[in-house]
Amino acid sequence: MIWPWLVAAAVLLVLFLALMWRVGAAAGSPKLALERFTSQRDALRHAFFLTASSSGKPRGLVWKSIEWHEGVVLVRERQTRRLAALVGVTIAFDAVAGGEMEGVAAVGNLRHGSATFFYHRGAWHAAGKTIFNLLPDEAVERCAAQYERVEG
Repeated sequence: MIWPWLVAAAVLLVLFLALMWRVGAAAGSPKLALERFTSQRDALRHAFFLTASSSGKPRGLVWKSIEWHEGVVLVRERQTRRLAALVGVTIAFDAVAGGEMEGVAAVGNLRHGSATFFYHRGAWHAAGKTIFNLLPDEAVERCAAQYERVEG
């Protein structure tokens, strides 16, 4: 009389796995991820600036300001399969007072690049990582071994 219990356990297991698959699929949905990014854009920009400016990179420079470009390019990391968002930025730096970059004329040059955000477990995170000298479309093209474009 163990068969009814085994059948019930198998049915419960199948239902549980189907539910987990559905939850996981929704959490990794590019459309949902893009909607969440758009709704959290201002907070993510602020978190990015705080994280990047406290990283100490580039060495000898202090993050002064970021001008955010419109739009977002959604990509998937090929190695980890995580979703990421690339947003074009123009960054202004100052030299660290008394540092080796003080007095270097190039410090005042604006630098463009792509700010990266990562989507993990249904939430966006700002790691403060910048791909310098490449705007999002260029970054996807140049870093094709690392990123693949995803349509949201």
